Amino acid sequence: MPEQLGKIERLEVERFKKGKKLYLVPLIYSGEEAPDEYKEKCSRYWQQVAEHLTNLASKIGKVNRVYHESIFQSGEDGMKAMERLSPSSYRIAKTQCDNGAIFEVIEERELFEEVTDWQRCLMLGFISDNVASRVSEFYVEAAKKRNEFIAKKISETLKDNEAGLLFIREEHSVQFPSDIEVFSIFPPALDEIHRWYRDQAAPGMEKRTKESKGESVGETEEVEKKTRKMTQEGPKE
Repeated sequence: MPEQLGKIERLEVERFKKGKKLYLVPLIYSGEEAPDEYKEKCSRYWQQVAEHLTNLASKIGKVNRVYHESIFQSGEDGMKAMERLSPSSYRIAKTQCDNGAIFEVIEERELFEEVTDWQRCLMLGFISDNVASRVSEFYVEAAKKRNEFIAKKISETLKDNEAGLLFIREEHSVQFPSDIEVFSIFPPALDEIHRWYRDQAAPGMEKRTKESKGESVGETEEVEKKTRKMTQEGPKE
């Protein structure tokens, strides 16, 4: 289980200074069409992430490696792609790289594009249950390969007694190697963003409940997913 940042004060900090460490930051995007209220929460979130990261690094180790999902270019090209995709995480990553950290690529382009394409297919919906099942299987298989690739790249590049910084979507399913201590950075603003999603989904659910009783329990989640898509859709490569 990832260690919550707030609990580190109650732990023996010294024992975390040795070995591999990974500071995990959930990626939150703010699309151009997103409401101002949401953009304000995102701005506060990234400010808190930077503060918590500074606090964490000062206690158990500075960042030596920077990782970012969805980026498969290295060097200057990779940093430029990161800036286009997520300006907020880019600013934090650049600060760390300016302080000596190395940006490492953890994506393989073909795997990334395969997962993205199967995901797009699933979002379209299907008439045939058989087709839906087959496409779902293809997506799960591709996602599994991608997750394994990401975990392997982190394991290979992160050296002993180093700390890595990973920007990745909150709903990721990457299984990190057992020799890496993972610290998830979840500032208070992230809870505010979660509540905002739920608040946006609730009115739509209430309206449909009045129109037709017996709607599925998953409708609130579906509305929330659509809201997330509107607010978090980052720039395309």
